[in-house]
Amino acid sequence: MPRFLHNIWYFAMPAEALRPGALVHKVMLGEPIVIGRSETGEVFALKDICPHRGVPLSAGRQVAAGEAGCAATTVECPYHGWKFRTDGHCAEIPSLVPEQTVEVDKIRVRAYPAREVQGNIWVFIAAPDTPDRAPEIEPPVMPDIGEAAVPRLREAMVFNCHIDHAVIGLMDPAHGPFVHQSWYWRNARSIHEKAKEFAPADFGFKMVEHRPSSNSFAYKLLGGAPTTEIAFRLPGIRIEHIKVGRHRVIGLTSVTPVDETHTEITQSFYWTMPLLSLLRPIARGFVRAFLKQDRDMVNLQQEGLRFDPRLMLINDADVQAKWYNQLKNEWETAQKESRPFVNPVKPATLRWRS
Repeated sequence: MPRFLHNIWYFAMPAEALRPGALVHKVMLGEPIVIGRSETGEVFALKDICPHRGVPLSAGRQVAAGEAGCAATTVECPYHGWKFRTDGHCAEIPSLVPEQTVEVDKIRVRAYPAREVQGNIWVFIAAPDTPDRAPEIEPPVMPDIGEAAVPRLREAMVFNCHIDHAVIGLMDPAHGPFVHQSWYWRNARSIHEKAKEFAPADFGFKMVEHRPSSNSFAYKLLGGAPTTEIAFRLPGIRIEHIKVGRHRVIGLTSVTPVDETHTEITQSFYWTMPLLSLLRPIARGFVRAFLKQDRDMVNLQQEGLRFDPRLMLINDADVQAKWYNQLKNEWETAQKESRPFVNPVKPATLRWRS
């Protein structure tokens, strides 16, 4: 049955879209979340429902530390002015008079750990039965690009599907010549046999460093002799690490479930090549076109899935999809048994035609 993974980090939003003092409403895994940045730059996340009367806190405002006598940054509900600290505990109920003995600090909303890493904001979503569980792992870091790096290009779209279909569709190596037919990428006549080496990686697997396929024209625009390594990790993160001499291009594809039938896909790109900055408007068009092609196909897939058909996965083109299911099962089992995650993926050479 489709389900969401918990006790893990999800990409929430671009850091550049969250200014100091702002509150942004998001829905992740079906949960309403308000993400904010304090005036001093710290990122936080709370459940976006005031426990008093159910009003979204994101409709309120931030009250900075020192303002109105507040000792710390708080979020003020717009209905009755209840204020909540970034740890979720209530700091003030304005309607109370001195002799009323409500233990304000014991009232709270759920707080989610939040991190800002390399221009990305990640939110850790614990299981509903252990909402205060602390993260045991850190959010992913883009390799070989530096801690201070920020994406130079982003595009995002919402697919009308469960996260499983979005992830499996995006990692599918055989759909390219059909879904992404274009003069600058591939077409059905360019199909040929490929063999790629795979190995286990952190909470996932990777296609080990290799020269791009001869029918991948877009790589030729980078010049030189590029190599690429593509890694996937739970819950839905794909990192492509391209080397072109001394330059690097890093592509991050993050798949975040909104709810059971909607999934947000965000593609972010880092690079050290000045030429790519000049070509950014053209590159943006390519990225948007690729996302739209994938979105349209996955949305079309839902027309068949609503009849609940029995689906199949074949070797070797669908082995990555099988690994994804195995990784999810192992993550959930390890969490349930309170033991370390054991990667079920073994080194393998996969062959397919695309």
